Formats: sequence, structure tokens, C-alpha cells
Amino acid sequence: MNQPIRIKRIVTCQEDVFEANDVSTNGRVKRAWAAAVINNPVIGLDDMAALTEVGETLGERLGEILLAAICPEDGELLAYGKSAIVGGGGLLEHGAAVLHPKLGKPLRALIGQGKSIIPSTVKQATIGASIDIPLHAADNEWDFAMLDAITAMVPGAPLNNEIVVFVALARGGRPAARIGIKA
Repeated sequence: MNQPIRIKRIVTCQEDVFEANDVSTNGRVKRAWAAAVINNPVIGLDDMAALTEVGETLGERLGEILLAAICPEDGELLAYGKSAIVGGGGLLEHGAAVLHPKLGKPLRALIGQGKSIIPSTVKQATIGASIDIPLHAADNEWDFAMLDAITAMVPGAPLNNEIVVFVALARGGRPAARIGIKA
């Protein structure tokens, strides 16, 4: 029988970029990520429904944390992304099960945007591994000035039986973006 999924801890990181490549951002660029370290109760099982369900919970919980961190103005264009690092005892599919079917819907509802897919990465790694969370505009994945990434890691995680789930939000676009072509 599957054990329940527990959120062991939540870690956040906020970045305010004031200058990039000697170009002022006028304080407009703010990026943040939030990560939940969860146990992986489906190691050795084919039924990943529990992981899919927790994705919905994490989309809302991490999204609320991120909105408070970046404080977007009404109607301000945001970028978003998601990632997961699966501990050595799990499978890449375990990370995908958390990220893909249900995590995006509550996140989109919170930010009031989300015509674009939420870009993602998943990898299997050990304690202290980092991951690049891809970012692109929530309403237009072809807004090149909004294409970016943010690197994240959680010290001490993931253990072999854990998954670290990351969600990222950004406002203001890529710092000092020179390419602003929109398709």
C-alpha cells in the first residue's frame, strides 16, 4: 500500500536584479523559486496517481509563496517554469508525474495568466544537485526577452526516496535582454 506523500520542507530563493552586464534594470527584474521536498511513496510501483495529485497541491502552495515574493503589478507579464530532481531510488517518471498533469492549473489561476505551456526539466540526481528551471512568458512563449532560466538547489536533498519539486516565477524579463522580438 502507498504511504501518504508528506511535504518535508519548503525552501525559497528570491533574486532582485538591479544591474546586468553594466545595464540598469531600474529594479524591474525580480525572480524567485520555491521548492518542496517530498517523500516518494511510489518507488517500485507503477501507480503514480498520488504523485499526480500532490502536483496540484504544490502548484497552488508554491505559487502563493512566489506571488508574495515577486509582487507583480496587476496585468504585469510574468514568466514561469517548473522542475524536479528525483532521488536515486526513483524514476524520472516520478518527477514528471508531479509536474505535468495537474501542477499548472492552480498556478495559472493564481497568476491570472498562462496561455503558454509551463516549460520544465526533470532529472535524477543525488543530494545537493542543482537544476536549471527554464522560464518563458506565461502568455507568449515566443517573447524572446522573457526567455530565461534560474538555477536552484536544496541543500541536503534529494535523498534516495525523495523528490524536490521546483516552481519559478519572474517579472521584468531576462536582465539586460537585447533581443525583444515577439513572434
